[in-house]
Amino acid sequence: MTQVITGLERVKNDSEIRNIFKGNIGLLCHSASIDLDYNNAIDIFKEVFQKRLVKVFGPQHGFVSDVQDNMIETDHYEHSFYKLPIYSLYSETRSPTKEMLEGIDTFVIDLQDVGTRVYTYITTMTYILKECSKQNIKVVILDRPNPVGGDIIEGNLLEKDFLSFVGCMPIPQRHSLTMGEMAELAKRHFKLDIDLEIVSMQEWKREMFWDDTKLPWINPSPNLPTWESSLTFCGTVLFEGTNISEGRGTTRSLEVIGHPKIEPFSLLEEMTPRLKKLEDYNSFKLRPIVFMPTFQKHSNTPCGGFHIHIKDKREFKSWRLSQFLCKELYNTLGTSFEWTKKAYEYEYEKLPIDLINGNEKTRKWIESNGSLAELKTIEATNIDFYESIKEIRIY
Repeated sequence: MTQVITGLERVKNDSEIRNIFKGNIGLLCHSASIDLDYNNAIDIFKEVFQKRLVKVFGPQHGFVSDVQDNMIETDHYEHSFYKLPIYSLYSETRSPTKEMLEGIDTFVIDLQDVGTRVYTYITTMTYILKECSKQNIKVVILDRPNPVGGDIIEGNLLEKDFLSFVGCMPIPQRHSLTMGEMAELAKRHFKLDIDLEIVSMQEWKREMFWDDTKLPWINPSPNLPTWESSLTFCGTVLFEGTNISEGRGTTRSLEVIGHPKIEPFSLLEEMTPRLKKLEDYNSFKLRPIVFMPTFQKHSNTPCGGFHIHIKDKREFKSWRLSQFLCKELYNTLGTSFEWTKKAYEYEYEKLPIDLINGNEKTRKWIESNGSLAELKTIEATNIDFYESIKEIRIY
């Protein structure tokens, strides 16, 4: 495979591209905003734009990607080394305020996304587009690969009654778009009058997964330690809406799931005949494990469960597998299984599982012990999505 060149890399090496950046610059980036030599975007921008870089912004998990959990906010501060203000867009506000945008002519976004709707960076980007359109500020997206590919979608379309910070547009859970393409979608969906420009990648193809890009993997958030975890995340994120551990507090978070009352070996044996009915059964392996989270759910308590190993990345469908497993655990654990009821990403009324799924039909399918055919019917709401976004595809 040919080396993929990111938008940041092109800004670093091509002086002509830098002409699109007007006046003073604000930069949204995080720890995964790096070039091929592991230099962070802020260092590159300070070198090529010097004093024109006036403000830096961080998304959820912080500018340095150090904050573990949801609804743990990050403070604004003056960076002791860079001598620049660092504004948090996961603080008392999740949109840039008029004061934050003051003095900025071009707002640059360079974030590594993971291709799943509930991953909040696409919502943060959308909020920025909305606010910059009001202030007549140009927005430039430095594009990066979708690590789980650009030609596969999974999950149902989000329904309008379930719009939230983990879903600001009616898109499937695994959406197949890059950040640049998602910005174009948001511009059209919300009919924004904005000067938007995408610094596209070179050599990226839609069929690529992360390991095809030859790019270094840096956790885009604390609990995605491997690129494979971004692929399992598309499904295992739903367990955030339950009392099933999604592996936070372990070294392979969002690749493992479990609960203290699961005996994994006998459960796997019992449900294997049903597992084999999944069309992608041969694309993954569930390995029975016992793990002990060091923090979050069931901390310091042994949990029986499974490590999801991907054998065929193109055939593997994480969303469908995780819905299947959630249904199995709901029925196996009985009253020991719980839907999380606490607030989730600043939504206090609806169940977190319904916000994650973007509907209540999927939860009801689990509770009614529904069939795989019924799950496919729920997922089929996405059937026209891939065709509908043809015009915004850059690659």
